[in-house]
Amino acid sequence: TLTKTKGASPNDNSLLKLLFMDIQDAEKKWTMPIKKWSLTISQLAIRFENSLDKALNL
Repeated sequence: TLTKTKGASPNDNSLLKLLFMDIQDAEKKWTMPIKKWSLTISQLAIRFENSLDKALNL
């Protein structure tokens, strides 16, 4: 789980930091290939055009 308590986070930024750290932890444990990644990346390229190229350093 992202947070261990049901209380509110101090602010949005702290919640985003928790989410970021949780995603990093999940990436380290990831072993499966992403299904239909080529289709996904193609659709993202159409939707976000030049932004995706910059993000992927293409």
